[in-house]
Amino acid sequence: MSDDPTFKAAMVQMRTSLLPEPSLEQATKLIRQAAAAGADYVQTPEVSNMMQANRKALFEQLATEEDDKSLRAYRALAAELNIHLHVGSLALRFSPEKAVNRSFLIGPDGGLLASYDKIHMFDIELPDGESYRESANYQPGETAVISDLPWGRIGLTICYDLRFPALYRALAESGASFLAIPSAFTRKTGEAHWHVLLRARAIETGCFVFAAAQAGLHENKRETYGHSLIIDPWGEILAEGDVEPGIIMARIDPTKVETARKAIPSLQHGRRFGVADPKAGPDHLHLVRGSA
Repeated sequence: MSDDPTFKAAMVQMRTSLLPEPSLEQATKLIRQAAAAGADYVQTPEVSNMMQANRKALFEQLATEEDDKSLRAYRALAAELNIHLHVGSLALRFSPEKAVNRSFLIGPDGGLLASYDKIHMFDIELPDGESYRESANYQPGETAVISDLPWGRIGLTICYDLRFPALYRALAESGASFLAIPSAFTRKTGEAHWHVLLRARAIETGCFVFAAAQAGLHENKRETYGHSLIIDPWGEILAEGDVEPGIIMARIDPTKVETARKAIPSLQHGRRFGVADPKAGPDHLHLVRGSA
């Protein structure tokens, strides 16, 4: 058995279709490429099965987790290729009125190691007129999820979660060495914030960040930013995609997590702050030691 603690991580960058079948075909081809190049852990982007904005069309295509053909195919593919396959997320039926945006970590035997429902809903109106109301169609998750890989623990998150740093600190304090952030960032917000937010999450937590992304102009006319990233715990970009579907890869050395956290031990120095009411005077400001 090898004493090498490192592994190869690959991010699959996609331009998901309106329908699950062509999306699965695209992803499968790229996952096979990554595995052939030696990847041990492969991640796909958010909504790997379909990029569908129309509510009626979305619900016509939705399946439950038990019946979803894409998930079944991904589990078989992980077992065939003997890899850890992280499906960034699938749109699945949650109830007659709601879908769920669910991530799956699949083991080399095809078994489900963990699943995570996106907690933070992307409800926003951009200055250029673009608007998104994810909560109209999707039921938000309520629980943060961490899971074991052979090389350390990984925290599962999705896209808009990226803007809520407390989630990532909680995952790091719970033992995560890797943070998964599969995404479908818009081009406009990606150009402004993608790199700086992902690097910040890595630096703040001393974790590797794995972020597979959607890229380019989709059939529904939504434009996503691409630039899938692999970032080390010091905030250095190890690999970056462009704006076309493809794969990026990097060799991951988990020992860098401990090195970064020894250099900047901020996880050990966290405190909880009360908030002062200026009208009540300074005595109302208090500090509680402990993890945030």
